[in-house]
Formats: sequence, C-alpha cells, structure tokens
Amino acid sequence: MDFEIFDTGFSRRPSFSRADRIADLLKEEVANMLLFEIKDPRVQGLVTVISVKVTKDLRHADLFVSVHGGDEKEQKAMIGLGKAAGFIRKSLGRRIRMRRVPELHFKLDETLKNQEHLEQLFRKIHEEE
Repeated sequence: MDFEIFDTGFSRRPSFSRADRIADLLKEEVANMLLFEIKDPRVQGLVTVISVKVTKDLRHADLFVSVHGGDEKEQKAMIGLGKAAGFIRKSLGRRIRMRRVPELHFKLDETLKNQEHLEQLFRKIHEEE
C-alpha cells in the first residue's frame, strides 16, 4: 500500500483502482488462455493481448490485441476471438472469484501499425534532407 500525506495526517490508499487490478488479472489470464487453451487455428499463436481496460462498474472489458501475419489473418483472428469470447468468459468465471465476470470486447490495437507508419515517414523525411 502507498501512503499519501494529507492535512489530517497519513491516509492508506491503494495505488490502483479495483478496475485496474481486474484489468491486469484479465490480461494475464486471457493471454494464457490464448496461448494454451484456445484451439482455433485462426487465433492460436497469432494473437497477443496488449492491454485491457475495464469500466468502473466492472461490467465490460475492452481487450486490445495485436495480430501477427497481415490484414487477412487479422480479420480471421478477430472473427475467431469473437467466437471464442463466450468460452473465454466462462473459463474466467471458473478461475476468478467475482460476482459477475465482465463482458469481453476484443478490439484490434493499432498502436504498432501507427508506429511503423510514423517510422516510415521519418525515414522518408530523413532521406529527402
């Protein structure tokens, strides 16, 4: 626990909210499931969980994933993740002690694509100089 100093003295406050802790736990569990339990060839070995955001009411979780292998494999992997979402949520319900497991929404993380695009632009600018 972290301590924060206020006018009234010391206060014990967790450094992360419950939603943040649940998001970290979901990221770890779903990543393990994608590696070892999901048998769908559209998903197996191609998908990496980049980050997870959970709403404050803990009802919804956005899982941002990266897919290796190009645009066609991205589309197939996202379809496969959509089909596997129910199985993943049910498995999470057995592993995590929560009253309600968040509804899972898989979204494609565009960060790596944007980074590559920016690097290409910088290279092009550098070559023109």
